[in-house]
Amino acid sequence: MSSTAAALRPVYRRPMLTKVPEITLMFWVIKILSTAMGEATSDFLVFHVNPYLAVISGFLGFAGALVLQLAVRRYIAPVYWLVVVMISIFGTMIADVIHIVLGVPYALTTLGFGGTLAIVLILWHLVESSLSIHTICTTRRELFYWATVVATFALGTAAGDFTASSLGLGYEMSAVLFIIVFLIPVVGYRWFGWNEIFAFWFAYIATRPMGASFADWTDKPRAIGGLGYGTPAVSLILTVVIVILVAAATRRPDGSGRQRSFTASERD
Repeated sequence: MSSTAAALRPVYRRPMLTKVPEITLMFWVIKILSTAMGEATSDFLVFHVNPYLAVISGFLGFAGALVLQLAVRRYIAPVYWLVVVMISIFGTMIADVIHIVLGVPYALTTLGFGGTLAIVLILWHLVESSLSIHTICTTRRELFYWATVVATFALGTAAGDFTASSLGLGYEMSAVLFIIVFLIPVVGYRWFGWNEIFAFWFAYIATRPMGASFADWTDKPRAIGGLGYGTPAVSLILTVVIVILVAAATRRPDGSGRQRSFTASERD
């Protein structure tokens, strides 16, 4: 072994920590709230502020949060959840712009984003041989993870609007529908031995349309089936609750993130 390789070996074997939180009840609560908050915030910015400025700001916020997340070497609750929230906001904007500005029907956007998600997952599995989030300890795996998350948010936004508007279920019944969809992998994993990774991603995808439907139900006017609380109020309340929960997760490191380290062989 050359002297250079010998010098680099200790650095290469330096333990790394996973970049995602433990999958606990706290994780699911914050995830669902973040989807609802992103829906309400996006609607507020697009329809009450300049829509072009809103989309540009949403992209810059998402890009900045992602760069920060990629720069840190371990899971940090505020940084991680900031990315999720920004993806929720920007992902909603992407789906809405394609439908409202370009006029693409919700059915087609749902199929399109579903196909995009499938391609990302297939590529991730082909390259890394696993879709487990418990091994997110390299930059490449993390990029696959965040690409998947972006696709799930865009798909969920389109699917929620498709059931509520195109299928005529309304916001309340759409929310109920996606609660049932979310519970399917929970029951499958708990009582029927479903694969853990499959059950996780099934549930993860369902959280987006579920949260978005609840947000639309609470903030839309009563005339179109909502409760009429308005996007500013719903966005602000959800933001405050998320900040409180993330702060609580930060103060409880035993439940806020996996602190497992990985050797070089495990990272390969």
